[in-house]
Amino acid sequence: MEMWTEVRRRVLTGELSKRAACQEYGINWRTLAKMLAHAEPPGYRRRTKREKPILGPHLAWIHEVLEQDREAPKKQHHTAQRIFDRLRAERGYTGGVTMVRAAVREWKDSRKEVFVPLSHPPGEAQVDFGFAYVDLAGERHQVALFVMTLPYSDALYIQAFPRECTEAFLEGHNRAFRFIGGVPRKIRYDNSKIAVAKITGSRERQVTREFQRLQSHCLFETQFCLVRRANEKGHVECLVDFGRANFLVPVPSVESLAELNETLEQRCRADLARQLRGKDGTKGERLLEERSALLPLPAQECEARRITQTGANSLSLVRFDTNSYSVPVKYAHRTITVVATVDDVKMIFEDRLIARHRRHWGRERFFFDPIHYLALLERKPGAFDYARPLADWQLPDCFDVLRRRMERTPDGLGTREFIRVLLLLEKATLDELATALDYALGQGVADADTIRVILEHRRESPVALFCLDSRPHLKLVHVPPTDISAYASLLETEVSV
Repeated sequence: MEMWTEVRRRVLTGELSKRAACQEYGINWRTLAKMLAHAEPPGYRRRTKREKPILGPHLAWIHEVLEQDREAPKKQHHTAQRIFDRLRAERGYTGGVTMVRAAVREWKDSRKEVFVPLSHPPGEAQVDFGFAYVDLAGERHQVALFVMTLPYSDALYIQAFPRECTEAFLEGHNRAFRFIGGVPRKIRYDNSKIAVAKITGSRERQVTREFQRLQSHCLFETQFCLVRRANEKGHVECLVDFGRANFLVPVPSVESLAELNETLEQRCRADLARQLRGKDGTKGERLLEERSALLPLPAQECEARRITQTGANSLSLVRFDTNSYSVPVKYAHRTITVVATVDDVKMIFEDRLIARHRRHWGRERFFFDPIHYLALLERKPGAFDYARPLADWQLPDCFDVLRRRMERTPDGLGTREFIRVLLLLEKATLDELATALDYALGQGVADADTIRVILEHRRESPVALFCLDSRPHLKLVHVPPTDISAYASLLETEVSV
């Protein structure tokens, strides 16, 4: 560069002629022409593309394979090594793998997508699910992360659920709307089967019934991404990764998802204090500004539940989501409506709630309520000690004492009588019945009818007296005492008749 500058200066200022410069510096006249034309060395420039005599005949085939990969499953695309192996086996390629890798890289670089920076108006949101691992009660589980973001304010809300399902989808919306203080006017989604029942056009979607119910409650508009174009909701895609990396690292160790979700909500609130590069104000300040563009919260929150119908089998079990839940035996062989939320499973027959269980997210488990089987055991007392629903039923000690006393009776009906006592749990709590039993045993009573009377007596509420304090106008009312002698005339009339 030093000689380049000196030659240019001396020749262009007239200090040295071109011929003398070529002789003095030992350069070709073409090199001198280049020096005078460029203020600095332009570098080597190839005028024609370098030929590839070995790989060249195969480039069209390589490009065809890579184009076909765009329609293939994402995890089953060709690698450069796989293309090299096929070239050797199918086309007699004799070159090296390095040239193949360079050709594949060049083709992919030429087709990298370019995106347009977007501006998001207030009142719009994006929703997506992600996944993460947590240590739940000492065991590692994968959980589904419901994420809603508001691109204008960059507010972020995350909640963890056992699985990506309809109940979690609806419950996530309810919690997010409460967190941001309103309902976005428009929400953008991908094409999850939870929301989309059928793709009917480029942007047209036939949504599921439960999604329609959510939309009817909250009145927001929807926009669905094009198929395989998740970048159309790139804001939430990025914040799913942000939330996982910043809120769930290291892997959280909690006793329940409720504890984890409380922590996640606290961190989402703390995140509102951040100010992003290029934006005026913190996230929280922009969210306050954005709330004026949100729809009000619905008067009645959309119930986050999934409804299905199934039958109770001969064991009085209803199967839902691979697990089996018990119902009272009188509903065996009946069609049961199952209403499932994130927390519980309700069993409904016609218009009556007949059973309620805690929701379990495992697979192929059995959940019994012992009370559901007592009516059947009253008819089949011989199965009482072997009944699976009663195997893990922990009762207070007074129940064991009562059963021993009842089984001393010579008629051999002690077990059936004890089951009649347990049937009182259909209308009373375990604590109420245990208290009544303690009293009965203290009085030397050991029969079901007497225990029922004691229980009903203890459950009766005393009659409340009507107080005249602060009611002076009622004190002025005088009710004369009843004249009992008036009834004597009725007796005299009866005698005369």
